[in-house]
Amino acid sequence: MDSLEERVAKIEARNRAVEADKAWEISWMRKILIALLTYIIVGIFLQYIHVQDPWISALVPVIGFVLSTATMNFFKGLWIRRFHE
Repeated sequence: MDSLEERVAKIEARNRAVEADKAWEISWMRKILIALLTYIIVGIFLQYIHVQDPWISALVPVIGFVLSTATMNFFKGLWIRRFHE
């Protein structure tokens, strides 16, 4: 059986990992990478299926993603106030 110090050390290590994961989930770097990768993948796909102006058309899902992430905190606040206060 682990000593109390070992158990606390494991809990603290887990908490650091959870905090780092949460920081990544809400980071702008993650959002920028998702937007960039979405743009590239959709652009390549649209080019492959011969859509006119594929790189301009590829901006549509990227703009949708950016707008949804930019407004999500606003709607989350409304939801929390409505259902959890």
